[in-house]
Amino acid sequence: MSKLPVVAARDLVKIAQRLGFEFDRQKGSHAVYMRVSDKRRIVVPVHKGRDLKLGTLHGLIDDMGLSVEEFVALL
Repeated sequence: MSKLPVVAARDLVKIAQRLGFEFDRQKGSHAVYMRVSDKRRIVVPVHKGRDLKLGTLHGLIDDMGLSVEEFVALL
């Protein structure tokens, strides 16, 4: 298992959009992205100038249906 890189929310959103996730709504600093094909949903905390915490990033990777290796390859 490879280590998780430090990733900003905007980089994660770019990957999610390439995987078919579309912006649904936002409340405060939490942006919700949905993928219509399989009804997956991710909630990305968007804080300018701050990177995602590793636990949060790992959970988002799981929610997108990816392994850590697949995510790193998409970066």
